[in-house]
Amino acid sequence: MAKGRKGRWFLLFLLLLGAAVGYLYYVNVLAFGNQPLASDAPREVIVEPGDGFSTVLAKLRAAGITEGSDWQWRLLGKISGNASRIQVGEYEIKPNATPNTLLAKMARGDVVQRRFTVIPGRNFRELRALLQADQQLDDEIATMSDAEVMATLGRPKVSPEGRFLPETYAYTRGTTDLQILARAMKAMDKQLDATWKGRAPNLPLKDPDQLLTLASIVEKETGLAAERPLIAGVFVRRLEKGMLLQTDPTVIYGMGASYDGNIRKADLERDTPWNTYTRAGLPPTPIAMPGKEALQAAAHPTGGDSLYFVATGGGGHVFNASLDAHNAAVRKYQLKH
Repeated sequence: MAKGRKGRWFLLFLLLLGAAVGYLYYVNVLAFGNQPLASDAPREVIVEPGDGFSTVLAKLRAAGITEGSDWQWRLLGKISGNASRIQVGEYEIKPNATPNTLLAKMARGDVVQRRFTVIPGRNFRELRALLQADQQLDDEIATMSDAEVMATLGRPKVSPEGRFLPETYAYTRGTTDLQILARAMKAMDKQLDATWKGRAPNLPLKDPDQLLTLASIVEKETGLAAERPLIAGVFVRRLEKGMLLQTDPTVIYGMGASYDGNIRKADLERDTPWNTYTRAGLPPTPIAMPGKEALQAAAHPTGGDSLYFVATGGGGHVFNASLDAHNAAVRKYQLKH
């Protein structure tokens, strides 16, 4: 009986000792999990498909995370449940992150968000150059023609000009330039549809494509938000009266790569499908990517009687209803030197 009691007491002692040791390990791991990682600059780690926790831990070590032993990381990941939930992606390890916050971020899939901006007023050739210059985007369109790009996007035989809404698009590692274009095209479709449905009555525009084209001209003519509806009003009245639009940005677009920063009289007289000095009505396609404000201006032009405008040289324009007043403004602002 005595030996039996001693055996039970010894077993109890071992259990208590094990519990105490386990508790100390648990407390140690909890303390480690809330200890800030030493870092004076952000670091990044990439989790690939198929990476287990051992591989992730090795990548953290390679990124300069030296704190804690491997068993502390493994036990912390098991206690929190995050070790089995880590998602594929690119993660930023910010200064003062803790092991707990880092593992929780990776379990949430809180990956690095990069950004690409479609700039208002840029044409598609310029947009392609910006996409190619973004080293974080995977390249799909470099070997495609414009027509092939649009066919791949589901718009065969449609010009790409104006079809991508100027906005900033967030993306993650592995995103392609074609995916950015697809998102921007969908955003423009949605915006154009809403703007067309809410347009002012009796506009001399037959469809949303003409609204898009007019908006692209407005976008190129001024960077001042307050002037966009005024300029749209001038062009709408010219369309209604059958007057030539005579807008320089369309001439420049038609010149393509030959434009050197100057428009000469010969350029104004050289006929292209986009030369609104030689051809009546709107050009056959947009000439740039119009932003939301330019679309709204084209859909809600300012009323009045002005048919002309001239740049003042200070970023704005002077508007006039008569040719004589316009010519006087040209002499004042454009020919004064």
